[in-house]
Amino acid sequence: MPMPEDIGIIDLMLAIPSDEQNHWYEYMKPLFLDRESREMFSMPAQYMFNVPDLKDVKDGLAYTIAQMDRFGIDRAMLGITGDPARSHERALREHPSRFFAAYEANPNLAMDEVRKIRRLKAEFDIKAVTAFPSGLCPQVPINDKRWYPIYATCVDLDIPFCPCVGVPGPRLPMEPQKVEHLDEVCWFFPELRVVMRHGGEPWTELAWKLMLKYPNLHYMTSAFAPSYYPRDIIEFANTRGADQVMYAGYFPMGISLERIFRDMPDVPLRDHVWPRFLRDNARRVFKLEE
Repeated sequence: MPMPEDIGIIDLMLAIPSDEQNHWYEYMKPLFLDRESREMFSMPAQYMFNVPDLKDVKDGLAYTIAQMDRFGIDRAMLGITGDPARSHERALREHPSRFFAAYEANPNLAMDEVRKIRRLKAEFDIKAVTAFPSGLCPQVPINDKRWYPIYATCVDLDIPFCPCVGVPGPRLPMEPQKVEHLDEVCWFFPELRVVMRHGGEPWTELAWKLMLKYPNLHYMTSAFAPSYYPRDIIEFANTRGADQVMYAGYFPMGISLERIFRDMPDVPLRDHVWPRFLRDNARRVFKLEE
């Protein structure tokens, strides 16, 4: 059960620290009704995290690659907007063997968003479409009809859809992210690979039962330090769900890689599950070349 070394980890949620980080959460500000979220937090769920202090880092890309090398991360998924001047797009251009791209979609933009997803697939070979349903303004539940053109596009492009599920960390209504909404989506789109983000709490029992029901449904561990991984998800990974649970971090948004990999060896995964959790499942589900 010990964590294997030199496995070539794939991290499904990582970002590069830069001045752009100050604007990551602007899009959801109209939804914040409390003063702390509006004026005091540097990230909207700051009350939950010890956000890494990286203000002295001069070259965020070089720092991130050094951290990846230190902790055995071979590749990482970055979110992009399509702006070639941004740091994540630069990382993709300069280090294509280390990074691959995802795009966070807004279904309120209708067919313009569908066209953008197709353009980003052609230009950057995005490997996934991600979503923060509770953070959208207006909010859009996971099973809302506004998502359906995007789901169909993901099926056409053969890329996964990765929504945040569970009670959101930011002080926003949770209704759009209830795990139960995925039952309808996975039923109606059996070809769509769905990977749950951000824990699914407090509905983790429902999450693993839906994974048992739908082989196209998966789970990543984003935004959780390993000591807080839900126990029933780890039990599912050790039994029926070895091919459906995979690693994702949360650096630098809320958790340092040092914290993650300090805790990781204590996760009680079985020997045959570790390679799938840290690398193989991500490689298969996101169709990453060797």
